[in-house]
Amino acid sequence: MLIIPDIYKWMLICMIVIFDVTISAGNTDSVKVSYKIVDSTELYLRIFYPSQFESSRQLPAMVFFFGGGWSRGNINQFKPHSEYFSKLGMITILVDYRVSEIHGTTPMEALKDAKSAMRFLKANASKYGIDSNNITAAGGSAGGHLAAATVMSKNINDHQDDLQINPAPNALVLFNPVLDNGPDGYGYERVKDYYLDFSPFYNIRENLPPTIILIGTEDHLVPIETITTFQNKMRAFGNICEVIQYEGQGHGFFNIRNRQLYEDTIEKTVVFLKENKVLD
Repeated sequence: MLIIPDIYKWMLICMIVIFDVTISAGNTDSVKVSYKIVDSTELYLRIFYPSQFESSRQLPAMVFFFGGGWSRGNINQFKPHSEYFSKLGMITILVDYRVSEIHGTTPMEALKDAKSAMRFLKANASKYGIDSNNITAAGGSAGGHLAAATVMSKNINDHQDDLQINPAPNALVLFNPVLDNGPDGYGYERVKDYYLDFSPFYNIRENLPPTIILIGTEDHLVPIETITTFQNKMRAFGNICEVIQYEGQGHGFFNIRNRQLYEDTIEKTVVFLKENKVLD
């Protein structure tokens, strides 16, 4: 019987561990990172890396916020998007945040969490290989609202955060986003006490990030008229705001279950990111 000395056993174990770490950096897996603890709730990010990722490099990042009306939703909604964009050389991140049906919270807490996630990523950018000056925020429906509000809403913040860190992204990719939370918009009854601070529609100003909005013309939750009015206001302030309309499509048309539309929205997003120097 062959007896292997303990030191060689440890060397073998170390080689296996190193091998595991190397292959886990590919885009078939993700790294789970805690970014915030509130009371007894711990919130996580899922970070996807390109294959052959080199930790010495700082890569552009894309941060995804799931939809669900700030009431429900699944952090994995944008997992296919994350895997796709990581193959293009981006670090992609899925954000978990508090929702009312699980945590008993309001939409305000969801926005506080979204900003906390952005601040965490900027504060730890070098640790996770992220270029802190090239972060795109993306999301669908209420997640699109959160992505936009991380830069547009200034007055709603978690005061446990380091408020010296600006949570604003450098570009926005919004899939049928909830942008108007005013009296005629979505969710007003839930946010009416603070809608002027909460709603991107009421916080448009100069020097906002380049924005693309992908919207169905038959979306009954986010009317196309709201989106075109938002675009006109953005452009009036000198901001880049591209709107791509999908004729006859309703809410959530962009998800991967609609494969052809999913692929088309991905292609349009890649063009937008390249035009705005986010991707090479």
